[in-house]
Amino acid sequence: MTGFETAVHALYLAAAVCFILGLHKMTSPMSARGGNRLSAAGMILAVLTTVVVLGRDHVITGVGTAALAVGLVAGAAAGLVMARRVKMTAMPQLVSLFNAVGGGAAALIAFSDAIAHRGSLPLSAQPVSTTLTTVLDLLIGGITFSGSLIAGGKLAGIIPGRPLTLPAGRAINLVLALVAVAAAVVYTAGHGGVGVLVILVVAALGLGVVATLPIGGADMPVVISLLNAFTGTAVAMAGFVIDSTPLIIGGALVGAAGGILTQLMAKAMNRSLLAIMAGGFGTGDEQSSVAATGGGGPVREVTVDDACLQLAYANKVVIVPGYGLAAAQGQHELVELAQALTDHGVEVSYGIHPVAGRMPGHMNVLLAEANASYDQLKDLEEINPQFATTDVVLVVGANDVTNPAARRPGNPVSGMPILDVDKARSVIVIKRSLGHGYAGIDNELYLNPRTAMLFGDAKGALTSLLTGLHAYTS
Repeated sequence: MTGFETAVHALYLAAAVCFILGLHKMTSPMSARGGNRLSAAGMILAVLTTVVVLGRDHVITGVGTAALAVGLVAGAAAGLVMARRVKMTAMPQLVSLFNAVGGGAAALIAFSDAIAHRGSLPLSAQPVSTTLTTVLDLLIGGITFSGSLIAGGKLAGIIPGRPLTLPAGRAINLVLALVAVAAAVVYTAGHGGVGVLVILVVAALGLGVVATLPIGGADMPVVISLLNAFTGTAVAMAGFVIDSTPLIIGGALVGAAGGILTQLMAKAMNRSLLAIMAGGFGTGDEQSSVAATGGGGPVREVTVDDACLQLAYANKVVIVPGYGLAAAQGQHELVELAQALTDHGVEVSYGIHPVAGRMPGHMNVLLAEANASYDQLKDLEEINPQFATTDVVLVVGANDVTNPAARRPGNPVSGMPILDVDKARSVIVIKRSLGHGYAGIDNELYLNPRTAMLFGDAKGALTSLLTGLHAYTS
């Protein structure tokens, strides 16, 4: 091994260390920003090292070098602009788009490499390790690309968020899967060539569409995690195809992290991946009037003044945010309210359910954007034991994750871990209506004698609470 090759391996190793440490730092809100920067530094190091290797080995032409430079600048600029301009409520759509780009790029790498090998080496003479990684890359990358676009379209409202079941959808799924497997087997055995790969790609794209359409909007946190895992796996396969160590390591880390997160998210919803992929569970987007439901029992309403009085004289308050907060973009008002209570001497915490929002960590990102104190963010296991000693719980736009019906068998949320807000001394729920969540059932919390409903848009209600609170705290 030459000195240059040793240096290249050392730089790739340093990039891999940055990826691993970056992922580790992202496990805590307090260190997540640093972890993100460290991972980005590792990616920049890997890209620059690869450019140096390409230049040293003279494997690309001048035109190729120019195209590479234009691609790097255009991609970096587009990513920077999108990341800076995206609204917090649109973050899940952006993540889905990034997943689509990652999966599509990995598939293009495999397709391009297959065409290049066709000119230099007959398909029948290529090792199985090469043809197998090529078909796996195309299959996973194709499903990820089309599936992520459909998921992003559902989250953005371009495609209806409700489960869309095609006529004979499962039969179409089966046919597409059989076509994809047959094409993969034929190509791996050294037959067919590029035409077979085209059939494989078309089948993979169709599978991504048909498999994602029946999934309801409320299952999107799990689906986004799953597609993220697919993206990492496709990138790792692309690394094997072109023998790129950074791609293999980076893709494997993303794939493993996405896989673990997918399992945790599915467990948090008490749902199996198979049930989620089968679809038809609802969307969580249903709207109804105040009198539309409520399980037939009395619902107690509270005025802004009464709610402010409870909050101002509480010793301990827990805030439970949900997607309704994100939809109303009321995170800044919520954090201002929490800060006002903290300044008044009230102990304030945020209870974050793992599937709150539309993507993993959505509520954490939303509150971080409003500069919420990281010390006040508590996950489900940490906050649940504290509800029994909490004076007031303020639920903002969260529904099924607070439904006590989850403790009973025989309903759609049975067994789902919930935030035990009904164990607090008093609960105030800010919600536009008594409309159902994604599970399509009444929330028994609203009928609890300790619960009071403050109907209205989350942002407007929080603004009113903040204004009213000043009368008691000034």
